[in-house]
Amino acid sequence: MYKLIAIDLDGTLLNSYGEISEENKKAIKKAREKGIEVVLASGRMASSIKSFANEIESNNYIIAGNGALVIDVQNNEILYNDCISKEKTLKIIKICEENNIYYTVNTEKYIISKRIKNNLLYYHYENAKRSDNQKTQINIVENISKYIEENDVGYIAKITISDSDKIIFNGIMKKIREIKKLNVLDVSNMSRKIIKSGTEKIEIKYFYTEITNDKVDKWNAIAKLAKKLGIDKSEIMAIGDNQNDLEMIKNAGKGIIIGNGALANQNIEGTIVESCDKNGVAEAINKYAF
Repeated sequence: MYKLIAIDLDGTLLNSYGEISEENKKAIKKAREKGIEVVLASGRMASSIKSFANEIESNNYIIAGNGALVIDVQNNEILYNDCISKEKTLKIIKICEENNIYYTVNTEKYIISKRIKNNLLYYHYENAKRSDNQKTQINIVENISKYIEENDVGYIAKITISDSDKIIFNGIMKKIREIKKLNVLDVSNMSRKIIKSGTEKIEIKYFYTEITNDKVDKWNAIAKLAKKLGIDKSEIMAIGDNQNDLEMIKNAGKGIIIGNGALANQNIEGTIVESCDKNGVAEAINKYAF
């Protein structure tokens, strides 16, 4: 039996509408009852992950910003961080501003942006369904560089960049990669999210990347937490769907790939389960965790 299960959120535990199915909740509850530590490991900011961790009642630890932060939720303590410096953040912002491309700055406290668009539009929709203490905090400011220079924004876990035009997006990616010691997530597929508004379904599509420090990945963060908990890598199961889940799937004792994700179409060693809309996490836990 595995002792720790690390689960990605978007495209993995959450379905296309940003919801956790009852089947997935039941499987996670079963794992917890057997003494398995279930940890959400996401690219999202900490406050957003915490609301889902509370929903599945598995909120001892979370991994945020693709592994930039490991947080002991119960003691409100950051166990590990490898976040982006203000200096690097301002360089990235300058490139985005000069090229009029959409970006957000994600700290452990909130998301900073000029306007609500693309991935932030999805979070904004998600917030409408949640109570105030469960919402992803979003700060809309006119001058982001000035705001960061003049305020204590906390740890900057990651920066996201997105655009609907692939040529423009690839051009910015090239410029960002010229900054040393950054990890720019290599995503070739277009991100697709669905928002339900009454009976209407609205699809949001955009090319998207996440920027962190160069050594940041989810597996590195999981390994730090596992060492603290006295858990061997062979006793870890990791479940994910996209490029930012690759290292944890490759290195864990059992790597699980969600069937709808980008990794399912690549030649990667790992067990493929059903899609996020067909309770892939529940299948992974019920078939392999015990």
